[in-house]
Amino acid sequence: MYFKQTQTPGLGCFSYILGCPAAGVMAVVDPRRDIAEYLDIASSEGMRITHIFETHVHADHVSGAQNLRAMTGAAIHIHESAGVGYEHVDIKTGDVFTLGAARIEVLHTPGHTPNSVSLLVSDLVRSKSPQLVLTGDLLFVGDVGRPDLPGNEILDEQVKNLHHSLFSVLGALPDSLEVYPAHGQGSLCGRGMSAKNMSTLGYERLANPMLGHKTFEEFRAAVLFALPVRPRSFSAIIATNLKGAPLLERCQAEQMLSPESFAAAMAKGAVVIDTRDAAAFGGAHIPGSLNIGFERQMANWVGMAVKPGSDVLLVVEGRDRFEAMRTELLRIGYDSILGWLAGGMSSWILSGRAVESLNQTSVHDLRKTLENGGETTLIDVRTPTEWQGGHIASALHKPLTEIIEKGVDFCLSGPVSVICGSGYRSNIVGSLLKASGCQMVTSVAGGMLAWSRSGYAVVK
Repeated sequence: MYFKQTQTPGLGCFSYILGCPAAGVMAVVDPRRDIAEYLDIASSEGMRITHIFETHVHADHVSGAQNLRAMTGAAIHIHESAGVGYEHVDIKTGDVFTLGAARIEVLHTPGHTPNSVSLLVSDLVRSKSPQLVLTGDLLFVGDVGRPDLPGNEILDEQVKNLHHSLFSVLGALPDSLEVYPAHGQGSLCGRGMSAKNMSTLGYERLANPMLGHKTFEEFRAAVLFALPVRPRSFSAIIATNLKGAPLLERCQAEQMLSPESFAAAMAKGAVVIDTRDAAAFGGAHIPGSLNIGFERQMANWVGMAVKPGSDVLLVVEGRDRFEAMRTELLRIGYDSILGWLAGGMSSWILSGRAVESLNQTSVHDLRKTLENGGETTLIDVRTPTEWQGGHIASALHKPLTEIIEKGVDFCLSGPVSVICGSGYRSNIVGSLLKASGCQMVTSVAGGMLAWSRSGYAVVK
């Protein structure tokens, strides 16, 4: 049996390729939208992609199933309760698929979504007994799937389903089974996931805190405590995956835009995302642009800050960065990418157009300002958990997600300093504040990490 796990950087998504080179057949489980890797594996291993499995209707990324079917002719298999609007094959508990040496058995395991399945996989060359289980978003390494994404109206039912799927359905399986989830560290479909990308059922029963609760009431309280923020892109992604994502070949191609064309698109309402680092953005940027730096988990922050369906313009450092950013955005359903600023900020500046800056301050200067009674409102935009772990005494706590959701009402009458964990999120919020009309905004370089490493006091 052939088996391979592939990872999507930034989103924490895992896909799986399994099949049989001797039989020349292969299945892809939970494919991401850009499918070249799966096609390359099929070609190099001498297999034909004959099956596509979705463990559930995904909320955090656009599925590649439609593109993969268009390229290979393989059928898409998804649980019969999913209610998708595209051509597919319904699957249910007990269904078995044999691809040469690979045997796949379907288990309906609702809880993360009502339509979630897990896939029991056997290598028939070795044994008919299952070797591993693909758990989708039911069971992660170190955590379990969140039950709230389908909506609050069925939340109680989802929690009960989650408990049953974990403790009764998976509970009947042996400790020796290897566990391969659909997500790992960095995903917002759970919390507290391990950096490891696989485990065993036995070890998760031993070490996963969510599997250690003795009663349903304890489990329910734990699973609903401090759920991760739900990016506003999730609802749009679910809707896209329910009807079937547009093929990538139908999405707009790259455009290098002159400052004139770039400005014209801005005037029509396009959102400008500047992907440069905090220092570069702070020095000079296009008025109204958002600074979401191109680094780990960037897609999650775009999903929070940018309205789904928006036309998007990019300020990037060259063609390669544009292509990488475009791929990231397409993975989370931002298809209307109008282009990128040819020549970067230099061309904008040399065209004589207006620029703005976002002041950057060190933690040392911030401390002096606070100690000397300087006029500034310090806003801490970290999560409640981070805030509880230690914060500056005079800071006000306004999580980034709350600012995005409710807007701003605290910077129109004086200077504001924004601090986060490392300086990344403070630049996102600082750029949002500038775009909303706040003029006296400063981002704290290095954030609370630099503050604590400097030995400055925090309160809890």
